Amino acid sequence: MNRKRIRKVIIFFAVLLLFPTVTVQAERTVYTYTYDYWGIERESPDAYQAVRTITGEEFGIGDFKNPQGLFVREKRIYVCDTANNRIVILEKNGDDIVLIDEFSEFTGDTSNNTLKEPHDIYISDNGDMYISDTGNQRILHLNSQYELIKTMVRPVDETIDQASDFLPMKLAADRAGRVFVLVKNYNKGFLQYDNNGDFIGYIGANEVKFNMVDYIWKMLSTKEQRAQMEQFVPTEYNNIALDKDGFIYATTSVFDENELLSDKAKPIRKLNSMGTDILIKNGEYPPIGDIWWDNAAGVTGPSKFIDVTALDNDTYYAIDKTRGRIFGYDYQGNLLYGFGSLGNKLGYFQYPTALEHMGSDLLVLDSKNSGITFFTLTQYGNLINKALDEYKRGNYDISAQYWKKVLMQNGNYDLAYIGIGRSLLRKERYQEAMECFKIALDDDNYSKAFKLYRKEWIEENIAWIFAGFFLIIIVPLAVGKVKKIKKEVDEV
Repeated sequence: MNRKRIRKVIIFFAVLLLFPTVTVQAERTVYTYTYDYWGIERESPDAYQAVRTITGEEFGIGDFKNPQGLFVREKRIYVCDTANNRIVILEKNGDDIVLIDEFSEFTGDTSNNTLKEPHDIYISDNGDMYISDTGNQRILHLNSQYELIKTMVRPVDETIDQASDFLPMKLAADRAGRVFVLVKNYNKGFLQYDNNGDFIGYIGANEVKFNMVDYIWKMLSTKEQRAQMEQFVPTEYNNIALDKDGFIYATTSVFDENELLSDKAKPIRKLNSMGTDILIKNGEYPPIGDIWWDNAAGVTGPSKFIDVTALDNDTYYAIDKTRGRIFGYDYQGNLLYGFGSLGNKLGYFQYPTALEHMGSDLLVLDSKNSGITFFTLTQYGNLINKALDEYKRGNYDISAQYWKKVLMQNGNYDLAYIGIGRSLLRKERYQEAMECFKIALDDDNYSKAFKLYRKEWIEENIAWIFAGFFLIIIVPLAVGKVKKIKKEVDEV
């Protein structure tokens, strides 16, 4: 935890001590917001707007029932209609969404060719399907004609209890054909299967979490008492997604909320091939959703992400089941905005289950209202995306121009000042960059710009510095020496 963050946390708790009684609003009226340097929630123009919610009834196939999985490949939308034991395939054609197919059976060499409570689906580039057929305790690999290629079941391995249920919940597959599977009540990370369907181990094992009081008590207990106590086990992930480069994005909602601001909880992770978390976190706060939480309208506790999706420009979005909010972050880990809430209006959720993207559009599956809500960028959100895109392309002047347009719509948006400052920094306009970082109270980038500005100033003025040194130090010494010699000569 850096000094800047520690300072802000200390100030926050100092304010709480001054005002021990806090009045909480009964109803939230702000839909889109961000946080300023001090962690104060600031209302923001809408970056996304909800355009429609669709249900299965619209397509004459009956309502979705407890849908749990959602996947998008290009213009096609795949829904795991879990309690109806089927997969529904839709397609977006312009403003229209049409039904392509639905299926609950497949062909192939197996004694059971029907789906039972499918929880997730992943579609590869060639159209192959990977399905977590949870009720049948297996993972299916089908081709685009619903023909079985292979089945993956519980591995025979000493690390896996052969007597327990094997319940694959979420999955993804990379370009090499490796399949990553999240299994309920398995806490060693994601199971990995190779392209032949063979189990090859785990990836992304979560760190062990334990309660210190329980740990001390366990140390003082007898062997018999310890045998009766629950063992300390790693916490579980709850979802998985792959980005365009094949990196795994994973979410977990099992953590100690006191470790969120110090970035020990890590509710969102980006895993490389070794299972190491490489998510960049250069924002004022780690990517945890809401940074302060209270009891409002009966909702308590921190944000708990249940899904994540990464766009092609490396921004990523996570959805929180606690308050029904979506949080967007850029590739540096800066919070772009949060939006949404619990409710039964368009753009609100009752129990969000899955999050996907189609281009820059976002799709949210709600298992309680059995619908999929479509969100599209507003002009304001599009300006932010363009500013980020142009910066990554190396078009720093163009990026700065987009950030200036963002400021015209939201003058309190610190990230715009930081974006302009970073563009100026890349253009070696250090003094101007310092002014932008100063406005945003961005100490880290200000220090970086100041060091570069100081170096540049010294290089440009080195001749004057030596001249000044000569005049101030060397000349007086020389004059003194001459006077001394002259005095000695006069005395002779």
